[in-house]
Amino acid sequence: MDTLQHGSTAALPAQRVAGAARLACGVSAGRTRLSRLYQDGSAKIRMPAVAADPLEAVLINTAGGLTGGDRLGWEIDVGPGASASITTQACEKIYRAESDRAEVRVKLSVGANGRIAWLPQETIVFDRSAFARTLDVELAAGAGALLLEATVFGRLAMGEQAAHGHFHDRWRVRQDGALIHAEDFRIGPAIAAALGRPAVAGGAIAVATLLMVSPRAEALLEPARDIIGAEGDASAWSVKKSGKLLARLFAEDGYQLRKRLVPLVELLNGRAGLPKLWSL
Repeated sequence: MDTLQHGSTAALPAQRVAGAARLACGVSAGRTRLSRLYQDGSAKIRMPAVAADPLEAVLINTAGGLTGGDRLGWEIDVGPGASASITTQACEKIYRAESDRAEVRVKLSVGANGRIAWLPQETIVFDRSAFARTLDVELAAGAGALLLEATVFGRLAMGEQAAHGHFHDRWRVRQDGALIHAEDFRIGPAIAAALGRPAVAGGAIAVATLLMVSPRAEALLEPARDIIGAEGDASAWSVKKSGKLLARLFAEDGYQLRKRLVPLVELLNGRAGLPKLWSL
């Protein structure tokens, strides 16, 4: 009442997204089954009914997007010998930030001879947004992983361009205690100008990084390159008694990117195939 009587026009603090969810699964009665689930705030996890491995989980941000000051965290623990496939209900949208930045933290752990497929749908970045994402993965000896992050800077079909902003993607992947993959991708504040450089993306606005940790990595290199084509490439190495395949793709828009991601994920994900929520 006092603020109304004195005519105060002080703005109320903006509401911020705060969400965290954790899922753990393990082998029981010959199948991968849920063993623990925690959800808080805007972070939700749903699990479609499946007849066999892998266990499937769908991540949902009920806030519908992220902006400056928002915080979201996902944690997935796959037990020894278990298998899980993780995707998102929709593309995550990163909106304009008035101050601060949006942050997403992902932690994945896989026990011995287990496997995880981390296959979220694309992140769509809007103009003047600020976003930081961390992906920390711990793999035990013999564990496998397929890790994907795809990002679209603006929406060409809607006439929207992410000309300015800040974007940071940080990956750390360890197996049996040893660091086997690390990268930090930063772009901004002049996003469109940087993407226009020939050595960056040559004007493409949709990019993706896909990492496979598996003994099958080197055998799948040439088939993967056939799918990727001229707009991207892939390489493979032997690491920690296993293998690593790293692919990078770029495209003029999200649809053209997904046209190649769909067969590439189907190839590298084996019998688990494509998440049911993915479509063209």
